[in-house]
Amino acid sequence: MKRIILASQSPYRRDLLNKLNIKFDCMPSDFDESILKREITDIQELTRQLALKKAEIIAKDHKDALVIGSDQVCSFNGQILGKTGSLTKSFDQLKQMQGKEHELTTSYVIINNGLKRFHTNVTRLHMRDLSDAQIKFYLTLDNPVDCAGSYKLELNGISLFKKIDTDDYTSIIGLPLINLANDLILEGISVPGGN
Repeated sequence: MKRIILASQSPYRRDLLNKLNIKFDCMPSDFDESILKREITDIQELTRQLALKKAEIIAKDHKDALVIGSDQVCSFNGQILGKTGSLTKSFDQLKQMQGKEHELTTSYVIINNGLKRFHTNVTRLHMRDLSDAQIKFYLTLDNPVDCAGSYKLELNGISLFKKIDTDDYTSIIGLPLINLANDLILEGISVPGGN
């Protein structure tokens, strides 16, 4: 059986990939994203290149494995929104986005036998008008300081939105499983696993 490696330590991506019922290992690439974030202005290309670099670092030392790299960028008015690390900054981020639309761009790459297979998903999220009190209350529920955009849609963050346009809701959490499952099947992996 082919070894599968997810080039990430993200608990969100790990939990998503577990839904395909395949055996895999998680390995962080420890790639410094800051250089590419300064050099590449196109957000879709940025997420593809970040996913690729993470996967390439792991694939270099595990040539016989199938490696999955993934990255996600939250953008609002053309600006990249990062993880805030604090409730105060998360409040400011949500206050700025309330009543408006922003995008989550999620890309992955599969490296297998030297070949690369890419996919990118763009999700458009329309946030409701929110009062300061509603934002503060939401932050006490999910403490989303470790999420770009300052919300956890899979938890209580769904209450912040009036509309979401996406082909694959799992891409919002960090890994578009519908396309990934199809691509893994093309790579000879049984999905769901068990065979």
